Amino acid sequence: MIAVTATIVVSLLVGVGAERRYAGRAQGWARTVLTVTLYGLLPFVVFFNIARLHVSVDLAAALGLAIVVAGIVALIAWIVATRVLHLGRPTAGSVMVASIQGNTGYLGLPVTFAVLGAGALGNAIAYDTIMSAVTLLLGSAAIGAALGERAGAGGRQRLRAFIARNPPLIAVVLGLLAPDALAPQALVNVSHVLAVALAPLGFFALGAILAGEAEHGMLGLPPRMTAPIGAAVTLKVLVTPLLLLAITAPLVALPRAFLLQAAMPCGINGLVIAHAYGLDLRTSAGAIAWSTAIVVVAATIGALL
Repeated sequence: MIAVTATIVVSLLVGVGAERRYAGRAQGWARTVLTVTLYGLLPFVVFFNIARLHVSVDLAAALGLAIVVAGIVALIAWIVATRVLHLGRPTAGSVMVASIQGNTGYLGLPVTFAVLGAGALGNAIAYDTIMSAVTLLLGSAAIGAALGERAGAGGRQRLRAFIARNPPLIAVVLGLLAPDALAPQALVNVSHVLAVALAPLGFFALGAILAGEAEHGMLGLPPRMTAPIGAAVTLKVLVTPLLLLAITAPLVALPRAFLLQAAMPCGINGLVIAHAYGLDLRTSAGAIAWSTAIVVVAATIGALL
């Protein structure tokens, strides 16, 4: 857990330092990182993890309810963003994406190991694989295509943007169809290494974006807790696990790893979606920064106790 925290902090600081030293160029590098992640790294990681995933009936039921919860949270986020906060479409989209897309891999897996032990890792990995695919490649990408400024003007253009800017979704379909023989263990291991590498790259991009926005007076460093950021953080870290517990309690035995994963912070890949479709990058970055800080501090204290 300490190593994970140190990696996050160092990656952020490198991004911040690069932006302050090279004045604008680091933000360009950050956007390149996000583009390479979307079109290169994520499809590879997704394909080999989906191809090797085996889920039991009971686990599938719990995952199905978790997906329902994500849909409810997205609806709540839309209502809060548009009816209560009266936000524009790109910012409302960022709030929605941040509320449903969690950092269940790089942060969720080590937190599960530290808090619940190695025996809970299997359930945590299943949650990460399925929920990442659903909330990122379906939910978040659909939100970005519907509300983003760079997704086109009409329904046909936005549908085209959803498909064309979502190569990991194609990797999911191929992974579900592929036999195990097409996913040798060696390449699965490589995909795991790349999955771990995504987080430092993402937090570097986050640091560069935060520093760049701070220089233009658009976002503080650390970022100011605005109403959209606060709404996204509350929905992701607090409302999502409580709602999951309330809905599953009378129906299935919820694995404790699922509850812990549901409380993970806003996922770094929310930046990838915001960049690809033209959502509010400032709100996305702020929600990731604040929720990550809150969860990392809480998890570190819990691991030490």
